[in-house]
Amino acid sequence: MIGNSLRWELNAFVGFIERQKNLYRRYWLWEAVWLLYNLVSVLSIGYLAAGLSTLGLEKGQADLHQTQLYLLVGALLWTYLSLVFFEIAFAITWERWEGTIEYTFMAPIKRLTHLLGMSAASLIYGIARTAAIGVALVFFFKLDLSHANWLAAVAIFAAATLPLLGLGIFTSVLPLLSPEKGEQMAFAVQGVLLLISGVYYPITVLPAPLHVVGILSPLTYTLDGVREALLHGLSLASALPDIGILLLMGIILVPASVWCFNRAEVRAKRLGLLKRSG
Repeated sequence: MIGNSLRWELNAFVGFIERQKNLYRRYWLWEAVWLLYNLVSVLSIGYLAAGLSTLGLEKGQADLHQTQLYLLVGALLWTYLSLVFFEIAFAITWERWEGTIEYTFMAPIKRLTHLLGMSAASLIYGIARTAAIGVALVFFFKLDLSHANWLAAVAIFAAATLPLLGLGIFTSVLPLLSPEKGEQMAFAVQGVLLLISGVYYPITVLPAPLHVVGILSPLTYTLDGVREALLHGLSLASALPDIGILLLMGIILVPASVWCFNRAEVRAKRLGLLKRSG
């Protein structure tokens, strides 16, 4: 009797292992995405050390305070950028959780209105939360921003809004394409952006292929420009090239992302993927 019960539980145990193996095989591409995310997270730490050495910290040449400012400004900006990115990218997932996605997609409004409304809410929330964190940083670390050019920093920050919205809308397409794993793909996209955009180190420490991709990332210009404005008083005139690049990227990314979202919406409706929660 005990032997039969033990054999039954053992069969069930092996069955669960088999089930998970089949799930991994079925969604092998998404598992590869998670592997990529883990890889870039580890690489980011490695390049952080390399970046610090380029700043001269390793040889004692850099001002520790400046290095601290460099890292804190990068972390604060990344907090804002990643928050807005995720709030937009996860809008479809939120709709599924709340059970309102079908009603939203049937509402007599333009999809552009829907996407821009969500984006505006995300931007307002992101700015408010980042401001609160910024105040805390100044309080805890006694940051010296006496040389900051706030006008140039705000101008770059505002110009970065457009490409950031485009990236967020592009990523929000993923839950439409794959209800089961689409939202998790956003973490992989975030990991890649974190690696290539120079959040904690100059992108010059990256190997050539990643360096080239980093040059194409709008977050690179946002981080570099705002850092220069806050830490070294970059003038508005000197910031114009970065502002122009960001605006051009936004003009390309926003319409392209809305078009892709519309195509993904048509596919999701045709295949009945809207209400599935994965």
